[in-house]
Amino acid sequence: MTLVTTKEMLLKAQKEKYAVGAFNVENMEMVMAVLKAAEQLQAPVIMQTTPSTIKYASTDFFFANVKVAAQQSNVPIALHLDHGSSFAIAMQAFRAGYTSVMIDGSHSSFEENSNLTKKVVEVAKAIQVPVEAELGKVGGKEDNLDGGSNNPFTDPKEAQEFVKETNVDSLAIAIGTAHGFYQGEPKLDFERLTEIQQLVSIPLVLHGASGVPDKAVQEAIKRGIAKVNYATELRVAYSQGIKEYLKQYPDTFDPKKYNQVGIEKVIALVKQKIKVCGSQNKA
Repeated sequence: MTLVTTKEMLLKAQKEKYAVGAFNVENMEMVMAVLKAAEQLQAPVIMQTTPSTIKYASTDFFFANVKVAAQQSNVPIALHLDHGSSFAIAMQAFRAGYTSVMIDGSHSSFEENSNLTKKVVEVAKAIQVPVEAELGKVGGKEDNLDGGSNNPFTDPKEAQEFVKETNVDSLAIAIGTAHGFYQGEPKLDFERLTEIQQLVSIPLVLHGASGVPDKAVQEAIKRGIAKVNYATELRVAYSQGIKEYLKQYPDTFDPKKYNQVGIEKVIALVKQKIKVCGSQNKA
């Protein structure tokens, strides 16, 4: 199967009341792990990279990895730029072949965010690639962007206006999640989510789901979330696998041996999150 866009994938999820898991991949091994988990559960998946990840290895490197994964697979796979921080990096992803792009102007004013998003959407529509934007600021730290602790949640009326102005395809909203892990249990504003869902017709996205209780994620999906992002938990799972193997076999020098344990840890985690999202057997 070839790479697909996120447009139909998310519209189907929105209609059928489940969510598509979006998993940040940091290397070839994590691409392999997400692919294996998706195939075992026959689930559509989104693999995504952040600006810091593509600084480590370019958009072309990640596109090549995920393209091969899609070609070898029988499940729908999209490649998404997560938290694109500028018009230039969005264009870089388009040129590489990414099938979905997020432009994140949420750290600017409403007007600046809207103007930047419109510029990216104008290019994207011409090449039929969907665009995700963010309104309101998800807390915590994503790459070099620090959301801080006092950022406003998404205003429902502003969300309605923003979507109308930008013609964006999906919208990441701030309802109490944060990037990275949490100190204590996060309290999500479900009523705010419901109000946004009633005013906005496009698929909604939940960022910062690592560490959010599964029941809370599932409640968010019931109220309109169609895409759920996972990043930190995957990094931790992969790293723990490697650490455990090297602790037991400290003289190992073949990366394939300890990488395989990291892969297995990520497969197990991704399968669990796919089930939380309710996207198993939705390929």
